[in-house]
This record gives sequence, structure tokens and C-alpha cells, in this order.
Amino acid sequence: MEKKTMTCINCPMGCQVTVEYELKDGKADPGSFVITGNTCPRGKTYAESEMTDPVRTVTGTVSVTGGELPVVSVKTDRPVPKDLVMDVADELMKIKAASPVKIGDIVAANICGTDANIVATSNVRVC
Repeated sequence: MEKKTMTCINCPMGCQVTVEYELKDGKADPGSFVITGNTCPRGKTYAESEMTDPVRTVTGTVSVTGGELPVVSVKTDRPVPKDLVMDVADELMKIKAASPVKIGDIVAANICGTDANIVATSNVRVC
């Protein structure tokens, strides 16, 4: 049996959750998961997700042209696969938004083919 320990990030408790599992075709077999260390049901859900399909919300900034500020803070509107996080971050560096930018504006759609949009999380007025 294989074993993996992780820190749950679903709440401030930060439980150390351990997953014991069997490998099936080189991957963790969800049917074999034995999850311990979580103090709430969210820890179990988090561990299962991390083992089968880890995802993250990406945050960052993109350049703004003609704005009072040179950049605007942004985030993905849904989590993206963890293995694409660096690709999304690389794409953020290429994006240029035109001012004005308002909270919730879609700055880029379907980033890296993930179906996630990049949305503004702050306002930038025209300079």
C-alpha cells in the first residue's frame, strides 16, 4: 500500500491528511483510499480531489495600457488542472488589458484551453 500526506487547504485548520492507497495501472485507485487525519468532511473531499484530479485557482496580474496603474490583479474564474498552473501564469505575462478595467471584467477567455476565464479582481481607471 502506498501512502501520501498532505495539508488540507479547505479551511484554516490545515489538517495533515494521510491517504493510503493501492496503485492500479500506475495511478492511485480511488476505490482503495483510506483517508485519515481530517477533522471535517471537507478534508476527505480535498484529499480525494488531490489524489485524482488536483486543481488550483490561479491569481496574478496583467499589464494595463492607458490606465492609472500599470497592472490589474486577476484570477481564474474556476480552478484549472494543477499541471497547467505554470502555463496559465506564463500566459498572464503576455496579456495586455485596455483601461478602463472593472472588477469582474473578462480579461482573457478560455485560458490555455481550460474553459477558465481570467477575470479582473480590481478596478483600473483611464489615465
